[in-house]
Amino acid sequence: MQNQTNTLATEAEPSPSHHHSPWPAVISIAIGAFALVTTEFLPVGLLPAIAAELGVTEGVAGMMVTVPGLVAALAAILVTVGIGKTDRRFVLWSLTATMLVSNLIVALSHSFPLVLFGRALLGIGVGGFWALGPALSTRLVPPGSEPRALSMIFAGVSIGTVAGVPAGALLGELFGWRIAFHAGGVVALLVLLTQMRLLPSLPAKSSVTFRQLPEMLRVPKARLGIFITMLVFIGQFAAYTYITPFLSQVAHLEARTISILLLVYGAAGLAGNVIGGKILARSVRTGLITTGVVMGLSTALLPLLGTGLIGATLLVIVWGIAFGMMPMSVQTWIFQAAPHAMESGGAVFVTTAQIALASGALVGGVAVDHLGVSSAMVVGGVLALAMAAVTMRWAQDGEQPATKLHAVH
Repeated sequence: MQNQTNTLATEAEPSPSHHHSPWPAVISIAIGAFALVTTEFLPVGLLPAIAAELGVTEGVAGMMVTVPGLVAALAAILVTVGIGKTDRRFVLWSLTATMLVSNLIVALSHSFPLVLFGRALLGIGVGGFWALGPALSTRLVPPGSEPRALSMIFAGVSIGTVAGVPAGALLGELFGWRIAFHAGGVVALLVLLTQMRLLPSLPAKSSVTFRQLPEMLRVPKARLGIFITMLVFIGQFAAYTYITPFLSQVAHLEARTISILLLVYGAAGLAGNVIGGKILARSVRTGLITTGVVMGLSTALLPLLGTGLIGATLLVIVWGIAFGMMPMSVQTWIFQAAPHAMESGGAVFVTTAQIALASGALVGGVAVDHLGVSSAMVVGGVLALAMAAVTMRWAQDGEQPATKLHAVH
């Protein structure tokens, strides 16, 4: 999912010595991020075809996003605690392997429950990766190069959003949705082989315990950040999960046009990343409010103004900008609120975001099945606007400059 970082203290040990450049190893983690983002949201562009072939409604098919999100929420904590002092290289290989197996199960299944089982396996990889991957990348590089390493990881996220999901939708349109998941399996295999070749040994010298995890939640400002995160993530994925059915049924766009719009959406997210960074450098509170208002209005207005190509395109672009701002805004707020608890805060944030992601897809699915696909856009918009209202009412900027935190995200 999209810009979820973790700077667990247990992974922040001195970088291992290298006789060669560490950057190829960092790149192997970055392409893992690309593959995970692409695979997690691959069903978004394929829901109508999947639902039709497997004999379920589009709302039920949205469980392909809900299930891995729920599993990832649990896995972020259980993997972080459960791996103990296992060499992190082997952990990362195992997490990538779950993505490979997941894609193959989904591609070969003719039973929707079996498809959901495959997607649940993906959730283990997603939760574990985001709880460990970014922090591992900082261990690989010399001191002072950590921000560059993290930026490479999130470049993989951005590329997955910009190119991976639309490419999957296009493959599904041209050759069928199963081919898209087969392609995801091939990508996962290539990522696994690359990581096995490039990642050095990454032994752990300490481990996280369950007792450390609630530390951040004792801080009122961090608790507010968790609530804000829940609101905006639920709103985002209540709407985004069903963007393809909306553009098809309400805006009456062809499948290839929708694939192009998904690409435009991802590109707008990159622009939102830049815009959000500039706003956060001045005020995190303003960044949160801006994100909620822009996302809320653009999604809620889609059923009214997005019923044709021009209106849908403009609103999707604006929505994409807000999406690019969303993860960094909420994450910066949370880590700024409790910088002393960052070792446990990352796992808590990943868990919160994944629960909200899964809940959003579920809420949107219920709305789609009972009120029509346009209702998912309205629900998403209302929740995003609610986040902006909560932020405006109760949030206050702290004294710590956001730029210091944003530099490592």
